[in-house]
Amino acid sequence: MSDLLATTGAYVDMLRNIKTAVRDSRLRAQRTVNRELIDLYWSIGREIAQRQEQAAWGKSVVEQLSRDLCDEFPGQQGFSAQNLWYMRQFFLEYQSNPNLQQLVGEIPWGQNLLVMAKVKDSAARAYYLRMTAEQGWSRNVLLNQIKGQAFERHALAQKQHNFAETLPEHLAGQADEAMKDVYLLDFLGIAKPVMEREMERRMVNRIKDVILELGYGFAFLGSQ
Repeated sequence: MSDLLATTGAYVDMLRNIKTAVRDSRLRAQRTVNRELIDLYWSIGREIAQRQEQAAWGKSVVEQLSRDLCDEFPGQQGFSAQNLWYMRQFFLEYQSNPNLQQLVGEIPWGQNLLVMAKVKDSAARAYYLRMTAEQGWSRNVLLNQIKGQAFERHALAQKQHNFAETLPEHLAGQADEAMKDVYLLDFLGIAKPVMEREMERRMVNRIKDVILELGYGFAFLGSQ
């Protein structure tokens, strides 16, 4: 009876719905925990920065703080002296930019450190923070996007299309955001016209660079 029930359409639909609900619940929980962690690091960084400014606390105080926190919370990572300095820098970097403050809580600490270290322009930071949150970029993917200058090539590229004329307004903006119209394939070493097969061969050899150039939403599934 149970085997027969498991094959019915109603049961399959119910199982699918419950699986989706479980995954969505886990994702919401992870995001909530991450926001709480980022808020905690922000408050610690603010406390350190303010105490240093008011009482001229130096390196030894932060190192002592690290030891005391590690002793008090032995099972919790993140209280190394180096990470405490990162928290201070984190607060100082974003304290005067409310827009970025909203975004940093949406991505993990490791990705925040990467953006803070590799990207200095506020608009570029907003782009990488937002895209990491929306696309779920890992640290490696985020680093590759930064190295590939995704902000300059995607967000700043002059795109040529007729979305505004042919799509409803609410879809035209989404299509423009998703499409990267300017493809710079100079890294393939092409200086003159080549046959299609030769271009294919070069693209496969540099597939990672090609996918980075095309932008998010692309994946390599096969050479044909």
